Amino acid sequence: MPQQFEQPQSQSQENHEEDALAAVETNQQQQNDDQSDVLDSILDDIESTLETNAEEYVNSFVQKGGE
Repeated sequence: MPQQFEQPQSQSQENHEEDALAAVETNQQQQNDDQSDVLDSILDDIESTLETNAEEYVNSFVQKGGE
Protein backbone atom coordinates (compact mmCIF):
# COMPACT_ATOMS: atom_id res chain seq x y z
CA MET A 1 0.00 0.00 0.00
CA PRO A 2 2.72 2.62 0.66
CA GLN A 3 3.63 2.55 -3.02
CA GLN A 4 0.18 3.83 -3.96
CA PHE A 5 0.73 6.96 -1.89
CA GLU A 6 4.18 7.68 -3.28
CA GLN A 7 3.05 8.03 -6.88
CA PRO A 8 0.41 10.77 -6.33
CA GLN A 9 2.86 12.73 -4.21
CA SER A 10 5.53 12.60 -6.90
CA GLN A 11 2.99 13.61 -9.54
CA SER A 12 1.91 16.52 -7.36
CA GLN A 13 5.54 17.56 -6.93
CA GLU A 14 6.09 17.30 -10.69
CA ASN A 15 3.05 19.51 -11.27
CA HIS A 16 4.43 22.11 -8.87
CA GLU A 17 7.80 22.00 -10.62
CA GLU A 18 6.14 22.39 -14.01
CA ASP A 19 4.09 25.32 -12.71
CA ALA A 20 7.22 26.94 -11.29
CA LEU A 21 9.08 26.49 -14.59
CA ALA A 22 6.13 27.92 -16.51
CA ALA A 23 6.07 30.94 -14.19
CA VAL A 24 9.81 31.51 -14.69
CA GLU A 25 9.45 31.24 -18.47
CA THR A 26 6.54 33.69 -18.42
CA ASN A 27 8.56 36.12 -16.32
CA GLN A 28 11.55 35.85 -18.66
CA GLN A 29 9.32 36.43 -21.68
CA GLN A 30 7.86 39.54 -20.03
CA GLN A 31 11.37 40.85 -19.30
CA ASN A 32 12.39 40.20 -22.90
CA ASP A 33 9.31 42.05 -24.13
CA ASP A 34 10.08 44.99 -21.82
CA GLN A 35 13.68 45.12 -23.08
CA SER A 36 12.46 45.00 -26.67
CA ASP A 37 10.12 47.91 -26.00
CA VAL A 38 12.96 49.96 -24.49
CA LEU A 39 15.26 49.20 -27.42
CA ASP A 40 12.53 50.04 -29.93
CA SER A 41 12.01 53.37 -28.17
CA ILE A 42 15.72 54.18 -28.30
CA LEU A 43 15.96 53.25 -31.97
CA ASP A 44 12.91 55.39 -32.74
CA ASP A 45 14.59 58.35 -31.03
CA ILE A 46 17.77 57.82 -33.05
CA GLU A 47 15.81 57.49 -36.27
CA SER A 48 13.84 60.68 -35.67
CA THR A 49 17.05 62.56 -34.84
CA LEU A 50 18.70 61.34 -38.03
CA GLU A 51 15.66 62.26 -40.10
CA THR A 52 15.78 65.84 -38.90
CA ASN A 53 19.57 66.30 -38.70
CA ALA A 54 20.94 63.74 -41.15
CA GLU A 55 23.06 66.16 -43.15
CA GLU A 56 24.54 67.74 -40.04
CA TYR A 57 25.20 64.29 -38.57
CA VAL A 58 27.00 63.07 -41.68
CA ASN A 59 29.00 66.29 -42.03
CA SER A 60 30.31 65.84 -38.49
CA PHE A 61 32.24 62.80 -39.77
CA VAL A 62 33.71 64.48 -42.84
CA GLN A 63 37.43 65.07 -42.52
CA LYS A 64 38.67 68.55 -43.19
CA GLY A 65 42.18 69.26 -44.34
CA GLY A 66 44.82 67.16 -42.59
CA GLU A 67 42.61 65.65 -39.89
